[in-house]
Parts: sequence; structure tokens; C-alpha cells
Amino acid sequence: MPRYLIERRYAVDVQIPVDEPGAHARHSVTENNLLEGVTWLHSYVSPDKRRSFCVYDGPSPEAIRRAASRNKLPVHEITEVLVLDPYSYKQKGGIP
Repeated sequence: MPRYLIERRYAVDVQIPVDEPGAHARHSVTENNLLEGVTWLHSYVSPDKRRSFCVYDGPSPEAIRRAASRNKLPVHEITEVLVLDPYSYKQKGGIP
């Protein structure tokens, strides 16, 4: 499944409460995403809370946009990405 980085920009600070209504909102997003075959993995929010960068798995950018529309979330940029981390490579000589 392809992985995508989605940039969202907000006119006001994005607020996601860590209480029961916030949990309900996140659950609703997850359920709506499933209708498009999209999985929200995690997000990063800028210090000014005006942008978020969300990591999703999904079949296509179009599916990501449809899921965002269902969730009434903006989408400004979608970039397909590959995972790169310091643990994914083996060095010569058998040292992982």
C-alpha cells in the first residue's frame, strides 16, 4: 500500500482536544477513512498550530482526498513517500 504525507493548512489554530469529544472526533475520522481504504498513521502539528503533516497509507491520492472530504479536512499537498530510517540498511561485513 502506498504511503503519503499530507500537508494541511488552517486559518485558525488546529485544536484536537484530548478528552472524550476529541476521542470521538478521531474515531469518526478513522471510520470515514476506512470507507476509502485509507489508514491514518500519525500526524505532526507545527508550533503555531496552523499546519499539520499527516502520514497515511492508502490506495491513491484520490482516495486520500475523498477521505479528507468526508472528514471536512483541508488537503493542500499530497506527496507519496518511502520509509527511510537509520535501521533499514545493512552495512558491508554483516553488521546490521
